[in-house]
Amino acid sequence: MGNSKSSAVSKEILEDLKLHTKFSETEITQWYENFKRQCPSGRLSKEEFQSIYSKFFPDSDGNTYAQHVFRSFDTNDDGTLDFKEYIIALHMTSTGKTTRKLEWAFSLFDVDKNGYITKSEVKEICTAIFKLIPKDEVPRLPSDENTAEKRAEKLWKFFDKGENERVAEGEFIQGVLDNEEALRLIQYQPPK
Repeated sequence: MGNSKSSAVSKEILEDLKLHTKFSETEITQWYENFKRQCPSGRLSKEEFQSIYSKFFPDSDGNTYAQHVFRSFDTNDDGTLDFKEYIIALHMTSTGKTTRKLEWAFSLFDVDKNGYITKSEVKEICTAIFKLIPKDEVPRLPSDENTAEKRAEKLWKFFDKGENERVAEGEFIQGVLDNEEALRLIQYQPPK
């Protein structure tokens, strides 16, 4: 993945990121300089990631969700994010196409990384998402979404699967694209 001691992003990584993201060379270079300042080792640990991520959710518990997000972005399973994984993550969650975001969302829900999502995995991620909701917002949620279990149950029904069946990536993406309620349930967006 390039020389982590270098002060500039490698040409190989730069070209790869330009090809796979919507970021310009200038943006990637600026992100790299910032990343190196924050992570001189060239790697972001799970704990550092959680610390950064929790700042986005000051009124709730983002740690569990951050762990799942980190897992989904740590594509080589080394327990850290290198610059390339970090930028791809940034791209996928901010500027990526809907289908690419849903591919990422699938990887988030596929906790055991076996290529399928089970009802228990849906419940695990819905529980992590529910923890992002500030406690004072919970009473305002619809009655069929005011617990993590109810949200997981509601989401699972969109896939028309039984208790012990599983959902493949294509089914997940199509199921969410076909239903705005499902799209809303797989994320938490603070009210404006």
